[in-house]
Amino acid sequence: MLDKIQRFFQQTLADPGNDTDTSTATLELATAALLFEVARADYHLDERELALLREQLGRRFSLDAAALDELMQLAGEEAEQAVDHYQFVSLIKQHYGYASRCELVRMMWTLALADGEAHHLEEHRIRRLADLLHVSHSDFIRTKLQAQDAASEG
Repeated sequence: MLDKIQRFFQQTLADPGNDTDTSTATLELATAALLFEVARADYHLDERELALLREQLGRRFSLDAAALDELMQLAGEEAEQAVDHYQFVSLIKQHYGYASRCELVRMMWTLALADGEAHHLEEHRIRRLADLLHVSHSDFIRTKLQAQDAASEG
């Protein structure tokens, strides 16, 4: 399985223009892996977080159940195996505009709050990823407040 993931990234990063579908699939995997990183940052994968992650990915990428299952599995494995976030972050920065990167940070906050608490390790991970994604501190705070407001309403 790890070989499959590595080939997937190597093919796309070696020739980013080779295939739109592959590029999109890799972008989906990069996004899912970063979100998965946030969900597991506190060393506890809560069922509410996993359910929300699945919902977020399905909504964002309009995936059917089988594709969503595969994406969740690959993202979990990739997040477990990754030494750093460079491959994910660089791909996202290349394909997402600033507003989309802010939306991704908001999704991270929503995911971190899904279990009813914002663990300090989750906040640290989101802050680090927001910095790597070149999301300003003010937008980092704005997305956090948006997610907290949504969590308190729902």
